Amino acid sequence: MKETTNMKLPSRIIDMSMTMDNETVVDPEVMRPKIEYKTGADNAEMVCSFFPGLKVSDLPGGEGWAWERIDLVTHNGTHLDAPYHYHSVDAQGRRMMTIDEVPLDWCFRPGVKLDFRRLPDGHVVSPAEVEAELARIGHQLQPLDIVLVNTRASECYGTPEYMTAGIGMGREATLWLTSRGVRVTGIDAWGWDVPFFHMAKRWEATKDPAIIWEGHLAGIDIPYCHMEKLQHLEQLPATGFWVSCFPCKIKGASGAWTRAVAMID
Repeated sequence: MKETTNMKLPSRIIDMSMTMDNETVVDPEVMRPKIEYKTGADNAEMVCSFFPGLKVSDLPGGEGWAWERIDLVTHNGTHLDAPYHYHSVDAQGRRMMTIDEVPLDWCFRPGVKLDFRRLPDGHVVSPAEVEAELARIGHQLQPLDIVLVNTRASECYGTPEYMTAGIGMGREATLWLTSRGVRVTGIDAWGWDVPFFHMAKRWEATKDPAIIWEGHLAGIDIPYCHMEKLQHLEQLPATGFWVSCFPCKIKGASGAWTRAVAMID
């Protein structure tokens, strides 16, 4: 028998994914998930219908199989946005990549965490602040590093404040990252940009359309993906971990759910 090579497994795995349920409010009403639970007892008669003559009493405990019927938006829960989510074409007029076309080697890479929890809600992060944080943690950014942004929003999960808490990544900060080869980023807030509550206030004051979804729309110039609604980033070190965030494969979709995890040696 051929001897196999020993693989070194991570000593710790941190689940960065949000649990989806019917109760916790983490989305506007128009896009909240709806989960219908069917127990084994609920489905017993249905199971018997596949096997003529089978009775419910023949099944262990009178139970069939359990399942759930789910009505989801592809941006519910922890998910990965594809470039197509931001716009149909890039700055050169080329069709944007959908989630089923995202290279899988983008989705399993070394991670780096930027800790911006100290910044006030509604703050738009600049390139200088990204550079300063990288200098503070002593990390030289590498192409395809997965950059995770820790905000105050993670502390508000499960409360009405979650939708309005946290900072956003500005257009120039996003381009600073993507111009250096970053292709996947992530954040623990509802979105990559500042919460709509703060964005709407700035819009009311300036009527400048350039502030609307600026971090997302930076993906028109350099297409990239980002994760939203991450959790437990405060448990991560600044560097020294890998991120796995493979998305569900949905044809032609603008995003898909991912079980994002960080792996630490």
